[in-house]
Amino acid sequence: MRTALLASALAVCSLRMCAQAPLPADPEIRIEFEHPGELPAHWTLIIHPDGSGHFHTVPEDPAHPRQNDEDQRIPDLPDIDRDVQLSARYARRAFETARRHKYFNEECESRQKVAFTGWKKLSYQGQDGSGSCRFSFASDKEIRALSDSLRSVVETIVSGERIKLFLQYDRLGLDKEMESLWSDLEESRAAQIGSIREILDRLCDDPRVLERVKKRARMMLARIDDE
Repeated sequence: MRTALLASALAVCSLRMCAQAPLPADPEIRIEFEHPGELPAHWTLIIHPDGSGHFHTVPEDPAHPRQNDEDQRIPDLPDIDRDVQLSARYARRAFETARRHKYFNEECESRQKVAFTGWKKLSYQGQDGSGSCRFSFASDKEIRALSDSLRSVVETIVSGERIKLFLQYDRLGLDKEMESLWSDLEESRAAQIGSIREILDRLCDDPRVLERVKKRARMMLARIDDE
């Protein structure tokens, strides 16, 4: 009888283990962001230790569409779903932070009353551990810095998609868009310019683009080695 019960218990345990999703062989850090007042309002960025990763936005709710208020000469920003490449140096710093903070297995939300800046969820998955924490304003400065930095990366990725639209629909508008991105880079509101290397190379090679825009693109490309 005891043998039968033990065998049954082992079978149940085996089934439970089989039902669990396997941990990824390659560790990953994931940040999910949600803020109904921003565009895009909901996105996810995943990065791996070598800097490779993926970014995608969640489609807008058809019942509550957000229009592009910045410039009506170009279409609304489409949904984004693409691989990205960040520098290995940047990724290493992010993973070091995750490990110092127990793979995000800690309380992140601050009790300090501050203006709402969107919900962020940081997650870690790997053979060495896993965890996650969700917050609007992180109590720990290092967690807050990592979150802000990853959002700056996303700002660069989204700017790259806007640049593609300007190149197609309003080449004269590229000048202002590139000036804005350069300002964001200087003020650390954008980061990892290498994630949009492809579109910057296209600007440099396109004879229809203003020389001033090409010059700005070359200046951005020159920053990649320092990231």
